[in-house]
Amino acid sequence: MVKDNRFLFNQKDREQLKVDLADEDFARRTCSFYRYIHIDDPQALRDELYKEWFDLRILGRVYLAAEGINAQISVPEPHWDQFLETLNSRAVLTSMPLKHAVQEGQSFLKLAIRIKQEIVAYNIPANQYDMSYVGEHLNAAEFNEAIDNPDNIVIDMRNYYESEVGHFKTAIIPDVETSRDLLPQVRHLLKGQEEKEVLLYCTGGIRCEKASAYLLHHGFKNVKQLNGGIIQYAHDIREQQLDSKFIGSNFVFDDRLEERITADIIGVCHQCGTACDSHTDCMNQACHILFIQCPDCKAAYNGCCSPECQEFAALPLEEQWLLRKDPEKVVSKTVHTARVKPRLTQ
Repeated sequence: MVKDNRFLFNQKDREQLKVDLADEDFARRTCSFYRYIHIDDPQALRDELYKEWFDLRILGRVYLAAEGINAQISVPEPHWDQFLETLNSRAVLTSMPLKHAVQEGQSFLKLAIRIKQEIVAYNIPANQYDMSYVGEHLNAAEFNEAIDNPDNIVIDMRNYYESEVGHFKTAIIPDVETSRDLLPQVRHLLKGQEEKEVLLYCTGGIRCEKASAYLLHHGFKNVKQLNGGIIQYAHDIREQQLDSKFIGSNFVFDDRLEERITADIIGVCHQCGTACDSHTDCMNQACHILFIQCPDCKAAYNGCCSPECQEFAALPLEEQWLLRKDPEKVVSKTVHTARVKPRLTQ
């Protein structure tokens, strides 16, 4: 029998996907979930989920690996119960803890389910951690109390561009751009403090789960993590009327880019220095760098990160494509001598 792969990948262009989303007459729920659990055949599960979720008009980004699942998705409200059935009908996905978005909005245009080596790209050998031995999970109230202890160390387990628009007040913010650089940097920052209580947090908890196992494996005695990450923390402090130790916005990896947690604006426009926490992608498709840009600079630079990119993006598309074939002529972030995004300093 020939396997039917017709519906296992998106077949529409971005503009058509936007039209389809605009034509919808129902609400959606954005949620995320993860689980570290052995999956015997990630490819088979991937194909099954794609077929079922495609029929339910679920959109989002999902990573599957032998070590588990990491998902951020947008589910049509009328199909929510059916979506839950697709989880609960599988032993590896049943009773999955779901984290709901702090702020709803257009989050995804298509469904993408990919097979990965790791569900978080730390790129560390399996003998460097034990997922059966992870840091203690703290709820919002417990995390607030732990943060107030000046002897404890708080580590932001996200990339620096996420932290620059929002973070816990006393957190150490590692200066890294990718997850694979994070754990060695954290070990370096914590060298000699293995006996102290270490508090970890990230967006939804998945990065802290493996990071806590890694630190415990490397001799740290007391590692704890924020249960459900910033997303769950935001819900809990509102429902329980707790003080927020987190300030600013929570960066998210979908089309919304940020969720407002507090009214504080701690970021600055990378072009003029005005208080701002709105990330955008450079409109020069050869660059596409992620940076913070205020409305005035967005208008002045036509959404681009520099005058060079602004000039390049204004060229006819045919000319842009020709120039992009020549590394000497293309204008992109790779030819700038300095990054638009500033590095945070401790």
